[in-house]
Amino acid sequence: MALIGANELKRKMLIAVDGRPYVVMDIFFASPSARGASAMVRTRLRDLITDAVLEKTFRTSEKFEEPDISLAPASFLYSDADGFHFMDEGSFEQFTLTEEQLGDDRLFLKEGISLQMRKYNGVPISLQLPLFVDLVVTSTEPGTRDSGSGGATKPARLETGLQVRVPLFIKEGELVRVSTQSGEFVGRA
Repeated sequence: MALIGANELKRKMLIAVDGRPYVVMDIFFASPSARGASAMVRTRLRDLITDAVLEKTFRTSEKFEEPDISLAPASFLYSDADGFHFMDEGSFEQFTLTEEQLGDDRLFLKEGISLQMRKYNGVPISLQLPLFVDLVVTSTEPGTRDSGSGGATKPARLETGLQVRVPLFIKEGELVRVSTQSGEFVGRA
């Protein structure tokens, strides 16, 4: 297995540090202030298992393994008091992730949605959502016409509990498309 040098790190790269999988969120190269000192690499890493963010500094000569992370197709089945239940579409095995493991991703989950499951050493640890999801508007106020500007928006609550701002013409019961990256309304579905 090829090792990744600290000087080769890039944002969104996956690395193993002390036997745990991390994704690189930010990276800063610091020049040495003293002669002969080695350059340092400051990083912000997110633990793929606990979602904790960690700031760590490495020498540019340090090397990291790529973690054994794989993606497999999965679908969301339902949620209950035990957590959020999914099915691996390849093996048909069911697995559960907790609210803490999912974080805000849970607000994009609708029964039957297809997504990618991230596995570490064969164990499901997190999800990779599609870029957009289509959700029903469950509550929003009627849009008022007297608001002058063309880009006016109003708050809306979607079927999963997600709150977004939508254009004034969107009504309750409509299906809207939302970006899972930004959590923003992108259009009617």
